[in-house]
Amino acid sequence: MSISSAAMPGKMGRTQKAVSRYESQKRRDWNTFSHYLKNHKPPLQLSRCSGAHILEFLRHLDQYGKTRVHTPLCPFYGFPHPPAPCSCPLRQAWGSLDALIGRLRAAYEENGGKTEANPFGTRAVRLYLREVRESQAKARGIAHEKKKRKKVTSATAICDEEEEYDEDASRTFEAVAVAGSMPTFPPQPVSLVQWFT
Repeated sequence: MSISSAAMPGKMGRTQKAVSRYESQKRRDWNTFSHYLKNHKPPLQLSRCSGAHILEFLRHLDQYGKTRVHTPLCPFYGFPHPPAPCSCPLRQAWGSLDALIGRLRAAYEENGGKTEANPFGTRAVRLYLREVRESQAKARGIAHEKKKRKKVTSATAICDEEEEYDEDASRTFEAVAVAGSMPTFPPQPVSLVQWFT
């Protein structure tokens, strides 16, 4: 009889759990941020950490980035796929920073921080992320537009719109057929020889 690794006791009698990828990333990110706080000059305590310190941490992470962000002076500024290499700086991609902030925001609260005092959720951090997203989109020639949602008040409105569309489409089809360029609606069965002559 085999026993799964999740049920086997680990060191000191604790049971080992399979940790999700998100949880392991969150723990690794939290450890990195904690290490950053310890090595900060002067060392920072988590309770004294503000949005400004988070921005400083994000800028610090840019030195490890892998996304080339073209400067406005670069000839490839605005090109999504530049034809040749350039010397523009490597930065952290916006999506990576956004995901990182989300994980650290959750980890902060799991490690005893108060939701209302969470430095990862400050307005300054949100504005910084928006600025990074927009600047990287311009540098790569990618437009980030907000998706506009259609307001639908009820299911009957959807049905009414579909019926109107069907009626409009059939009227258009019949009008074209009267002009002689298309068969009538609904089309009558015709042999291929008649169709092309």
